Amino acid sequence: MVEQVATKSKPDSESLDVGPLPTIAITVGDVAGIGPELALRCAADDEIRSFCQPLLVGPVQVIRHIAGQLPRDSAGTRNLVQYVDDHAKDWIDIGKISVNEVVAGHFTAATGQASYDAVVWAIDAAMQKRVEAIVTGPIQKEAWYAAGIRYPGHTELLAEKTSTSNFRMMLSAPEISCVLVTIHIPLADVARSLTVHDIVESIELAAGAFRRRAEGDVRVTVCGLNPHAGENGLFSHGEERDVITPAIAAARRPGIKITGPVPPDTAFTPAMRQRTDVYVCMYHDQGLIPLKALAFDEAVNVTLGLPIVRTSVDHGTALDIAWQGVATHASMIAAIKMAIGMCG
Repeated sequence: MVEQVATKSKPDSESLDVGPLPTIAITVGDVAGIGPELALRCAADDEIRSFCQPLLVGPVQVIRHIAGQLPRDSAGTRNLVQYVDDHAKDWIDIGKISVNEVVAGHFTAATGQASYDAVVWAIDAAMQKRVEAIVTGPIQKEAWYAAGIRYPGHTELLAEKTSTSNFRMMLSAPEISCVLVTIHIPLADVARSLTVHDIVESIELAAGAFRRRAEGDVRVTVCGLNPHAGENGLFSHGEERDVITPAIAAARRPGIKITGPVPPDTAFTPAMRQRTDVYVCMYHDQGLIPLKALAFDEAVNVTLGLPIVRTSVDHGTALDIAWQGVATHASMIAAIKMAIGMCG
């Protein structure tokens, strides 16, 4: 398993001592969305290129077409079409899709298949040590489904392709980091899906992600599932009493300071965030709502437990603003910097 590196401070050029430049595979995501323009802007960024060798993975002619729809960058000095043409060695042309098949903001089975194929290539390349890390652009899950791809998302595909059974999704930003016990399942299924084993595993992976950064014990705050953390059984079916509290007891060990189960409505207050390195959240939106409210442009998605390094943006395809050049690439910049830091 790759030892994960998480940070409570914003990564910057002075904190990245990478030696020989690592090759980072950047999958462009669904080409109907904002992923290609974000990947292009990141790959063309001189600061990023001083830290790593970006290798863009996706259908090159489609990306070139998208580049032609975009305005020049904010400095007005770089033509991204020219960048594509001048950096052919920095591309892996993946995805059997033509320019005529793609419309901004309209995903299809073809765009889904192309994005899936790019991720599969990147995973294989990382497993074979041909790239040091993967940074994934946003996919459209409905497009994967339309293409007959039945993975709920990147995380589950990564786990299967790397034969990883103990894995978790972590979203991390300077203000807040959250590890999710359950991921892409309906809310109605969460309570019966929680187990002591899975919560213990989540706590251990969360603590491991921060172990090298913590000045003392890693401070883990575990959220309850129910209002008021169940109020001693009054507002629950025993999830806190029978599952979450026993998991906390089982996970206690030197080096890990665990607080919880904490009522979810007070877990993310400024005072609690000051006392927390990482949260363990019972379901997807329990962690992602506060995280995106606090740090939408800075958060990075990290898959914990894998034998390879994988980070991602914390947002979706934003089909409504695709190919307009208005989407910020801050999250992808942060994901690339975190991936570089994790390669060491």
